[in-house]
Amino acid sequence: MSASLFALLVSFLAFAQEKAVEVTTSTTTTTEEWYTNPLYWVIGAVALIAIIAIVSRSGNKD
Repeated sequence: MSASLFALLVSFLAFAQEKAVEVTTSTTTTTEEWYTNPLYWVIGAVALIAIIAIVSRSGNKD
């Protein structure tokens, strides 16, 4: 009987020593201007070259 009581007491002490899990979360949002993204510069350059090519080809039909 005393052995089981001792085991019960030891298990209570073991569970009492466990720390609770502390979870902290933080969210950060970053915003950037459109002109800082290189993808927009590449798309804009391709569109500008395409427009210049179309305009220059249509002018030589004479």
